Amino acid sequence: MYVIESKGAAMICMLLALVFLGTWPAILAHLERRGRLPQHTYLDYSLTNFLTAVAIALTVGQIGDGKVNMPNFITQLSQDNWPCVLMAMVGGVFLSLGNLSTQYAWAFVGLSVTEVITSSIAVVLGTTLNYFLDNRINRAEILFPGVGCFLVAVFLGSAVHSSNAADITAKLSSLSDSCKDSAGADGASDYREIVSYKDDVKDLEHGSNKEEKVIVGSADYLVALEHNRAIKVFGKSIWLGLSITFFAGVCYSLFSPTFNLATNNQWHMMKRGVPDLVVYTAFFYFSLSFFFIALVLNVWFLYHPVLNLPKSSITSYLKDWKGRNWAVLAGICCGIGNGLQFMGGQAAGYAAADCVQALPLVSTFWGILCFGEYRKSSRRTYVLLVSMLLMFVVAVAVLIASSGHRRT
Repeated sequence: MYVIESKGAAMICMLLALVFLGTWPAILAHLERRGRLPQHTYLDYSLTNFLTAVAIALTVGQIGDGKVNMPNFITQLSQDNWPCVLMAMVGGVFLSLGNLSTQYAWAFVGLSVTEVITSSIAVVLGTTLNYFLDNRINRAEILFPGVGCFLVAVFLGSAVHSSNAADITAKLSSLSDSCKDSAGADGASDYREIVSYKDDVKDLEHGSNKEEKVIVGSADYLVALEHNRAIKVFGKSIWLGLSITFFAGVCYSLFSPTFNLATNNQWHMMKRGVPDLVVYTAFFYFSLSFFFIALVLNVWFLYHPVLNLPKSSITSYLKDWKGRNWAVLAGICCGIGNGLQFMGGQAAGYAAADCVQALPLVSTFWGILCFGEYRKSSRRTYVLLVSMLLMFVVAVAVLIASSGHRRT
């Protein structure tokens, strides 16, 4: 079993995890914008995420000879360690619910703001819990100012969303007279009339079949996006999106502390003489419960969809190959990212490992580059966005500086 023992190696794991964990949300958001049902996408994604965890456990978790207090992955499967196994599975449930919620929140709030708010909540609550669970190995005088910066980022993220929503309303109100009545003061309260205005829009990048180029960030672009995407958001309250986002943030704040409890057994749940769960065993059970919850909920959503999504079926899901390769890639990225986060956290402390919650920096990059988020927005929105990201960078730098080293 490969064990991270140095702080430098742990930080490399965390930085690599940051890239992987910041990329998979952009891939799933891309598929939703292209019209693929989120139920289909999440089933592909969660299955691949689980298979990635199995692959990591069977390879990295089996390298070399195990020790008495640190057995290899397969050896530990037969040991009497169910209290910590169940704790790891609880963590997987929290992460699955959080990821599932963000998949719907992206449509309402946008990729960038969703990731910033959820990650900031995860740091404010989760890092505080991990600090005490890690026996205070991190430097509190540095750690908690960084946590405070994340808290400020939450409020800035909410302000960015509110300002961007006002910009969208202003853009939609500038549509031609045939669309103005449906746009209304609340930003397109009657979606069907708006779609009829642009029912010939076929592709966001290549324009309509009338040989018109759709300018990214324009009102026509927003209408075209609504026409193509799976989750229709026009006319819905911004508070619905923010509510989903804050729920996801609370779920994110709990999965890392529960994983910490599973691997370090701070509550002394196991019988005397039974070794604590190694990272790879805990990660396997963590990912197993993640997949189980995702499977149950999304099969239910196939037949009982939410947010006015169309009904589907298992047969339709199995036949839906459009975008499946992207969903598989997202699952691989998430599985590798989570594995690297936990490997680094076991060495440097899980409070420090929460620096991977800087993933919105990567997600925002993909959101602006690939999806045209905040194009043609107001100066106020740009100022708030830059302030939010700067606060985020400062917070992450402070969090990394507070990292400690766990004795193995």
